[in-house]
Formats: sequence, C-alpha cells, structure tokens
Amino acid sequence: MDFGSINPVILLASLMVASTPILLAALGEMVVERSGVLNLGVEGMMITGAVCGFIVAVETGSPTMGFVAAAVGGAALSMLFALLTQVFLATQVPSGLALTLVGVGLASLLGQNYVGIKPPSVADMPIPGLESIPFFGPVLFQHDATVYLSVIAVVGIWAFLKYSRAGLILRAVGENHTAAHALGYRVRMVRVAAIGFGGAMAGLGGAYISLVRVPQWTDGITAGIGWIALAIVVFASWKAWRVLIGAYLFGGITVLQLNLQAAGAKVPVELLSMSPFLATIVVLVVISARRHGASNAPAMLGRIFHASN
Repeated sequence: MDFGSINPVILLASLMVASTPILLAALGEMVVERSGVLNLGVEGMMITGAVCGFIVAVETGSPTMGFVAAAVGGAALSMLFALLTQVFLATQVPSGLALTLVGVGLASLLGQNYVGIKPPSVADMPIPGLESIPFFGPVLFQHDATVYLSVIAVVGIWAFLKYSRAGLILRAVGENHTAAHALGYRVRMVRVAAIGFGGAMAGLGGAYISLVRVPQWTDGITAGIGWIALAIVVFASWKAWRVLIGAYLFGGITVLQLNLQAAGAKVPVELLSMSPFLATIVVLVVISARRHGASNAPAMLGRIFHASN
C-alpha cells in the first residue's frame, strides 16, 4: 500500500466537503428535536431535496436556484410529517419512517429522466487573503459557499437556541410542552416551524450531494446519510458544536476509507466501505453505555401534545 499517494491537504479539504451534507441535515434535525419532535424522515427529505435541486439546477442552469428549490422541496415534504403529527396527532416514529419511504419513492419518480445528465458546476469561493496561507489556505478557505454557510449555521443555531427569545421558547416547548402552552405559547406552531426548518436543511444537504459532492443523479444517492445525521444528533447530545464534531468525524472516516482504497490497502473494500457506519454504531454504543446522551435529550422528545392537557 502506498501511503505516499495520500495528500493530507487534499484529504482534509475533502473532509469538509464530505461532511457538509451531514452537518446541514443534522443541524436541522437537532432543532426539530429540541422542540420535542422526533422526525425519522431525514433520509426522505434529503433525497427529495437532492432531486429537486438537481432538476431545477439543470433546467435553469443555476446551482443557486437548485439549492433554493432543494430547501423548498425538503420543507414541503416535511409539512406532510407536520400534518400527520401536529394536526392529526399521529405517532411520530412511524410517521417519520413513512416520510422516508415517500421521499425515496418520489425522488425516484421525479429523477428517472435525469440519470446521466451533468448539472451546472458550483464555483469555489476562495477567501481573499486567507486562501494563500500555507496548508490552512487550501484546507479551510478554498471551498464553495455552502461549506462556509454550514459552519456559520453552527454558530447561528447555537446563538439562536441559547440567546434569542424564539430559541428559548422552542427549548421550553421541547422540555415541557404543557407548561409552555399554559404560558400562552403556541406549541404546535413552534413545532411546525421547527419541522419546516429541519426539512429545508435536510433538502440543502441532499442538494449538496447531487450538485457538488456527487454531481449527478442516481437513485439512492443519499446512501443512508440521513440516518447518520439522526445518529449524530444523539452523539452530539443535542448541542450544535458537537454536531459539527460528529459530522466532521463521520466525513473524515468516509474520506479516509476512500483514500485507503485508492492507495491499495490490503483490506476488503466492503469492510472499508462499512467503516463510517461501523464507527457511528461504536460511538452510539459508547454513549448509551455512559448514559450521557440520554440525560441531555429534550424531555418531551417524541411525545404527542394535546392542547386539552
């Protein structure tokens, strides 16, 4: 195996690209769960965003319009989940699973005429003055706008949840929806807004896969990343900065295994391909054993709110 063929600069720069869709989807799901809602339909929203973004980008020639369409598509599908769980009071777990099945099937239907088509390229946006810094410049400051926005989103969501009145209300709803309702807060509206935001973020993550990371459309293009995003929220104990660490950890393992395959590692390719998912399982098992993650979970997570309570 030729380790010399692995360029650390390219490896780390690729890590940020590979982590971006996971980070976007996990941040959105974290906000949803902080409101007390468990949406297992992240995979469905991601792949819906991927196909919506791809189609619009191809038809308009504008990747920006593609990302906008992806956010709208993911949010629109999430409203189906909101309708089921917040209006009809359906159980959240099967509703989320149904959402994933609907999203995967819908994406397959919409994308069947776009297989093999190349979308318009997304331009990099090197940061002047920083892009030329040795080592750190190519790793951190020579990416497209979505990579930078995903990192900014971590800070923005952290500040929103910690310092803004709306963020405090959202957290209050997630911790005790009965008390929040008694204080006059509109629990269902808060949760619908959170669900829509989570859908939009998942859609953006899906579009990043189809337009940047793997610039093409194929069925199942998200390849389980939505499920990893769900696991990362638990790994992160519902904290934004830990979501960043978890997403970059998974992205790093993904990129590393691809580089090891290219370097001719004497390990079965199937085992290398499984490594990111195995690492996620190991992390979740460790967290469960220590019971740290469970203690930080929103108290109302997954519970149905009845206004008559």
